[in-house]
Amino acid sequence: MDKFDVIVVGGGHAGAEAAFAVSRSGLSCALITMDQTKIGQMSCNPAIGGLGKSHIVREIDAMGGLMGRATDLSGIQYRTLNTRKGDAVQALRVQCDRDLYKKAVQKILKETNIKIIQDEVVDFLLTNKKAQGVITKSKTYKSKKIILTTGTFLNGKMYTGNIIKTGGRIGDESSIPLSKRLYSLNLPMGRLKTGTPARIKLSSINLLDMEEQPGEKPTPWMSLASPPKKHQKQLSCYITRTNKKTHEIINKNIHLSAMYSGEIKGIGPRYCPSIEDKVRKFQDKNSHQIFIEPEGINKDLVYPNGISTSLPKKAQQEFIFSIKGLERSIITEYGYAVEYDFVDPRTLKQNLETKYLENLYLAGQINGTTGYEEAAAQGLMAGINASNSIKKLKDFVLERSEAYIGVLINDLTSHGITEPYRMFTSRAEHRLLLSQNNAEQRLILKANEIGIVKKERVDKYLSNEKEYKKFYTNNLVKLKKDFFIDKNGAKIRLQEKRSISSLLSRNDVDEKKLFKPNKKDTKLYQRAITEIKYSGYIKKQIREINKTKKQNNKQIPTNIKYEEIHGLSNEVKEKLIKTQPQTIGAASQIEGVTPAAINLILIHLKKKELVSQNA
Repeated sequence: MDKFDVIVVGGGHAGAEAAFAVSRSGLSCALITMDQTKIGQMSCNPAIGGLGKSHIVREIDAMGGLMGRATDLSGIQYRTLNTRKGDAVQALRVQCDRDLYKKAVQKILKETNIKIIQDEVVDFLLTNKKAQGVITKSKTYKSKKIILTTGTFLNGKMYTGNIIKTGGRIGDESSIPLSKRLYSLNLPMGRLKTGTPARIKLSSINLLDMEEQPGEKPTPWMSLASPPKKHQKQLSCYITRTNKKTHEIINKNIHLSAMYSGEIKGIGPRYCPSIEDKVRKFQDKNSHQIFIEPEGINKDLVYPNGISTSLPKKAQQEFIFSIKGLERSIITEYGYAVEYDFVDPRTLKQNLETKYLENLYLAGQINGTTGYEEAAAQGLMAGINASNSIKKLKDFVLERSEAYIGVLINDLTSHGITEPYRMFTSRAEHRLLLSQNNAEQRLILKANEIGIVKKERVDKYLSNEKEYKKFYTNNLVKLKKDFFIDKNGAKIRLQEKRSISSLLSRNDVDEKKLFKPNKKDTKLYQRAITEIKYSGYIKKQIREINKTKKQNNKQIPTNIKYEEIHGLSNEVKEKLIKTQPQTIGAASQIEGVTPAAINLILIHLKKKELVSQNA
């Protein structure tokens, strides 16, 4: 019987990162997948990053993960979003060549000691609620830890109108035996839904009728590790829109959509709705944007982002042909919805191990998330924590103030999900600390402590930090007393000498005229400008974080009587009495226990303390 330290089940974005993390930890790992040619497959849109998501990719990258590297090996268009807003919420989005991305992931994994096995897992080896291996259709494998990353394949069903097929994506079978096994273990499970649009031949589209959307120049990189020598050929995306006729066709056929016919019971993603949902829920809008995204450099195919659908094929044809520029389009693959099983993530510990079964970790869409980036982040953390447990190291858990990955996992394990979860910058209350550009400063040394980042990468980071400090000291702490120009063009004479760094904190300063760096130092100067302008806000957030930590550590007496606390709802009282949290922090993590409720508990405790002191 083959034995491994860790077995990863599933070869999607979560599975790839999980296996890669285990390999970097120096342990033996098997990745079992139903089709090894699909490892790293982009099942939905061919893009990485975007609002709230590029932050996650950079965090994965800072901890030695593969997603950023694979993105740069396949990126065909780079654009920074939210450029009119502050640095903390700006986000890089990269259009990828679908085939090149998959090849890049597979190449990275093949350069490791990971054993890739093509088979289907149908059961677990269990002893006294401890997972000790897996049973596939052809063999049994033993392991110390198992990481389950099944994506949309757990009892997956695909819907196009009234046509229903089993599968997690077109051309692939679903994993039905494993789903039944999980249900038999009494794990709390449910159904979710996602979807995809039709694929259309690029050569059949009239791009002249659309708005061209070129990439960013100079072209940036997603990964900060060791980007390739040069970018892939860069391509434009295009924008078109639905119209009144499109909406009339959809409304006429909406009863045939699997989402509206009652066939699908699972909940779909609110922030990535089908075109049927958009037309029905936003009836005051006459049009919706569609992004025409190329699938690859030498591929005569586009992904029309914005028209995900489960309408019948004939209705899809009709509404697509009504869209400007798509009148003569050739559809090569029709859109469909996918419904699949997931496990309530509240059954997981913060390290992503299940509370029900020891040694079993879950990562990715099985936990109710949507998106490649969210899946990859969970895979990384599950791989790290499974490895740490074997090596007798403490759990690697990131705080909400340390990383978007910390926000993601804390949200999932504490609050669960009511719809497929996707990341937004608005979910992070400490987002001013969490720019996509400072991921290395936040995480690389933490990752280095547990041995998952290459020494050369860490040395390069430390060298860059030393260079930045040298630049700052040699240039920005200098005193200045000459004229400088404010942003309104008025000349202002300084009355006293002040350092350039202190002047940069003013919002009426023209940074370009205050100091002119040479070409080599341009990025260093830009970083300094950002850090100086944010410094006051960041200090305030750090004070709030420290105050919250102190508050969260406050013990709740075991004899507290929640029913005596005036203002708490009966629902909150019931949850607190049932859970009996030991600290304020634990109480605040209970679903439905609001900040207002926490405040009432703190006031109650303070009153009790005062009474005790005066007694």
